[in-house]
Amino acid sequence: MTPVIALVGRPNVGKSTLFNQMTRSRDALVADFPGLTRDRKYGEGQYEGQRFIAIDTGGLTGDGAGLDAEMARQSLLAIEEADIVLFLVDGRAGLTAGDELIAAQLRRSGKSAHLVVNKTDGMDPDVATSDFFSLGFDSVYQIAASHNRGIRSLLEALLPSADEMEAQDRADRYPGIRIGIVGRPNVGKSTLVNRMLGEERVVVYDMPGTTRDSIYIPYERQGQTYTLIDTAGVRRRKHVKETVEKFSIIKTLKAIDDAHVVILVIDAREGLVDQDLHLIGFVLDAGRSLVVAVNKWDGMDPEDRARVKEQVRRRLDFLDYADKHYISALHGSGVGVMYESVNECYESSMAKWPTNRLTMILEDAVAQHQPPLVNGRRIKLRYAHQGGSNPPVVVVHGNQTDSLQGDYKRYLENTFRRVLKVKGAPIRFEFRSSENPFAGRVSRLTPRQKVKKDQDLKEGRRPKSRKPRMKSKKGH
Repeated sequence: MTPVIALVGRPNVGKSTLFNQMTRSRDALVADFPGLTRDRKYGEGQYEGQRFIAIDTGGLTGDGAGLDAEMARQSLLAIEEADIVLFLVDGRAGLTAGDELIAAQLRRSGKSAHLVVNKTDGMDPDVATSDFFSLGFDSVYQIAASHNRGIRSLLEALLPSADEMEAQDRADRYPGIRIGIVGRPNVGKSTLVNRMLGEERVVVYDMPGTTRDSIYIPYERQGQTYTLIDTAGVRRRKHVKETVEKFSIIKTLKAIDDAHVVILVIDAREGLVDQDLHLIGFVLDAGRSLVVAVNKWDGMDPEDRARVKEQVRRRLDFLDYADKHYISALHGSGVGVMYESVNECYESSMAKWPTNRLTMILEDAVAQHQPPLVNGRRIKLRYAHQGGSNPPVVVVHGNQTDSLQGDYKRYLENTFRRVLKVKGAPIRFEFRSSENPFAGRVSRLTPRQKVKKDQDLKEGRRPKSRKPRMKSKKGH
């Protein structure tokens, strides 16, 4: 399961700065005055292949009235949602009465909390930390969030390794192909689940927000085992007000992580909206295979159908590898056909390819369209092998791969996808460069020779190699 990390503490101790560093984003507003973050903010981060969800909160001050009370309530809800709580304190300001109140509150919550002393840059870290040992936390970490110092060590200590998480997941509480059903509220997700199961297993009402939690339903169809994951609808953040609905967003993100294949349900009557695209972004970030189901297709006029199809084609042109199905979950039309797409997606995402085949595809792609020149030298791509599944990862080894441009990477992705017949699943590429064996060596060229060599490289000419003279052996 994906760990959830909540950041709590007094105002202006650096929670939003740490949130931005952990999620590698600028989503949290950061300024040098207290109380800027008034509500919870969610973001996704990754460390050494392990994904996590971070929650940024407003500051806890101890004031029980007005805006401070609402900020405190949001922070306490974040603590309740989290698997790991990071209690941030200011190493420059030292221990305060507010810190002691928050520490007492965390102890009462019973959550796993860790003390993080921030703003230790330019200070002796042991001196900055010494005041806070009296709070009684077993684990204390020293960081400088604004300089991105100490954060890697913090995440390494707190997060389980990718192998541990995979082993835990493969304990396989949910057998077979796991299918996550996601979409905005009231687009017909639970109706689709019931139709796919062939029975009334999920409560369905004609009102948004009926499903408050993710429901895992194992079943069997034509000899194949599946687990359907019905999720709560995710609405735009400005419409998310109820505490229980905010909690459901975490469940939906976890359900996407748990799935092998995600079916995104879109309401044909409303058309494709921005929130649908946000959900697609979550699925792609998680590396999951995707099937798009445009629901409520029954009873629509031919003109409206043509308009929706054109909108889907135009706005989802970047998902040309994902199947789109136009269905009626209520009447069952088009639902059974989706299983074929789901099975193909699963096979693609879990496929195993031998190294020699991937290397041959790479060599053919390079022969057809060579990588660009960088400083007069051609980028070399030597061989490829598989680095993982769900999503499939292709690791490419060569020289100067850091300089490879985005359009050439997309060319490689499209080539591998076409040859390997990958359907519905995103392919991720990792590029690794060999070390230069001549790096760090002192050049023995004269200044004039250096100028000549640079000019040759700039004009694309290969410099002439200087062959050493053979010494004649005595007696010959």
